[in-house]
Amino acid sequence: MAGMFETGAGGSGSNKAFKQQLNKVYKWYTGGFFVFVVALAILEQMGLSREWIGFIFLLATIGLYAGIGIMSRTTDAAEYYVAGRRVPAVYNGMATGADWMSAASFIGMAGTLYLTGYSGLAFIMGWTGGYCLVALFLAPYLRKFGQFTIPDFLGERYGGNLPRFIGIFAAILCSFTYVVAQIYGVGLITSRLTGVAFELGIFLGLGGILVCSFLGGMRAVTWTQVAQYIILIVAYMIPVVWLSVKQTSVPVPQAIYGFQLEKVTAKEKLLAADPKELEVREIFKQRSAALAEKLKNPAAALAADKAAAEAKLAQLRAANAPSAELSAAEKAIADLPKDEAAAKAAWTRAKAAADTKARPLNGMPPHAQQFSGDPNGDAAAVAAYDTSRLNFLALIFCLMIGTAALPHILMRYYTVPSVREARESVTWSLFFIFLLYFTAPALAVLVKYEVFHVLVGTPFDQLPAWVASWNKVDPSLMSITDINKDGLLQLNEMTIGGDIIVLATPEIGGLPYVISGLVAAGGLAAALSTADGLLLTIANALSHDLYYKMIDPNASTARRVTISKMLLLIVALCAAYVAAQKPADILFLVSAAFSFAAAAFFPALVLGIFWKRATGIAASAGMVAGLGITVYYMVTTQPWMRGIFGVTSPIELWFGILPISAGVFGVPVGFAVIILLSLVTPAPSRKVQQLVEHVRYPSLRMN
Repeated sequence: MAGMFETGAGGSGSNKAFKQQLNKVYKWYTGGFFVFVVALAILEQMGLSREWIGFIFLLATIGLYAGIGIMSRTTDAAEYYVAGRRVPAVYNGMATGADWMSAASFIGMAGTLYLTGYSGLAFIMGWTGGYCLVALFLAPYLRKFGQFTIPDFLGERYGGNLPRFIGIFAAILCSFTYVVAQIYGVGLITSRLTGVAFELGIFLGLGGILVCSFLGGMRAVTWTQVAQYIILIVAYMIPVVWLSVKQTSVPVPQAIYGFQLEKVTAKEKLLAADPKELEVREIFKQRSAALAEKLKNPAAALAADKAAAEAKLAQLRAANAPSAELSAAEKAIADLPKDEAAAKAAWTRAKAAADTKARPLNGMPPHAQQFSGDPNGDAAAVAAYDTSRLNFLALIFCLMIGTAALPHILMRYYTVPSVREARESVTWSLFFIFLLYFTAPALAVLVKYEVFHVLVGTPFDQLPAWVASWNKVDPSLMSITDINKDGLLQLNEMTIGGDIIVLATPEIGGLPYVISGLVAAGGLAAALSTADGLLLTIANALSHDLYYKMIDPNASTARRVTISKMLLLIVALCAAYVAAQKPADILFLVSAAFSFAAAAFFPALVLGIFWKRATGIAASAGMVAGLGITVYYMVTTQPWMRGIFGVTSPIELWFGILPISAGVFGVPVGFAVIILLSLVTPAPSRKVQQLVEHVRYPSLRMN
């Protein structure tokens, strides 16, 4: 059994036999998985509780990944770092798809499309387009180079330890930012599956992450990711196909959702003019106005609120009011802001939320509206339209370039047997990613149709159980309040976070709870698979590139692998601690990682492959300059990062570009600095230029 994931050595015959063995293993695995889900569905009908279903899914999936990790354990350097370079193209494509299908893709993508409509397509276009850049500019050439990591390439191509060290720092920065988002997703899913606290869910999920990457490195991670891809794509498809059949009787949601979008657009117009919705929006306008008055003199307003709350408590005590009323009054006093600064911050947040709720459609744009503003309107509307379109294109740019430069994705193409299979592997990666990304827009529209036509207008006492369940997990993700006291749910009385759209889809569609468990297991697989790859990237950057290449070149293979495992454990615990603080939404953390990777790596990698004249000092300066300008723009313009770094100056956007697309400034700066400095510094040595020729031409061998 332990040998079924052995990659072994040998020629094409050995590779063919190995691929046939893999086909047999994963066919049995897929069949067994379907039997497992059907068995759980039958047990649910026989009375198995939701809590037990959640625990069984969690334990079964993590147990499966642990089993693969144990069977794939290794201390061999080539196996640990690059899975022995024997992974067939189709399986590497599937593993890359799982590595790529992060919590942001599985959980956040459809939610973003639900909340933002057309503008959310920037993520799909950027991420899929990035793989075209990977195929054209990077994957085959890095495979021809044939080392273990991206800093490896930078160190060899540009000479010396400085480019390698900057590459290590950048790889850790973008990978750590990204992995925090994945572990946040793990905590969210685990808490929903089992009912445990979010923070505990993070550390439960962390066990599933570590057991694979810790024991077997890239070999264990690869075969686990193939298994995880099968789970996540099945889990994603089933509820979408069900919603499509329920609403249209057609089981192909990708083909039919355009018709549902027309109905959603018609409903949007009705909701925007609905008297009950207008009533709710007017109440929120009044709340916003009241908060604006308080913010004019926060100190006086806070003192007045405290005096009023204390007077009410005294009045209740004097009247011998029931203990419940007294407790509520005491809680109201305790919940008041502690000082003027806290009051100002709390009221500013509350006013922003009220302003959003005072807009039509709960602050969401019409789903089919391309950009905000109006190209044929007044000057302000035209400016809003131009800025919105510019941000759409800037985000696509950052995501494309960032995709092509993410170290944990590029490392996957070191694992295939040849340059040709590296290209084939990118094609397979695109196909497996396409399956989910082609479905996400349909899921967003079908869920919005369900919410608009079924949920809105439902009496509060008849709301489905999933509303209360998700409110218990996190009130910021799902909450409802009867603002106008009519007993009916209006759209603007509901707050729904994008991160639960996919996870709640089975319950929204009325499917059995076992499908909810399956979708949560798919989301868990997506988050775990990406977290495995990211943690391995960070640990390898520290153990292989920093320790072995820069500190102790004589370290034994066993020592290097052991150090990598220890570092992996430490980094995982640090990331889990940061994720437990709920630092920001998943999508911003992910997008920040893409901007960091784009600015730090893409110019240096592309010029290093295609331009012999690029020099080491120029590449080092270009990586620092590109990454530096990207980080600076985020720190000075993104609210959460401004708070972390204590920035109080007014926000000044460059050309109206939002901080999520900061890499749009860093990438050109990186290219410019590398090109200009290379032209005024001595050319690289003949050995380095021969390396470039070796990498560029598949049939060329180095002497």
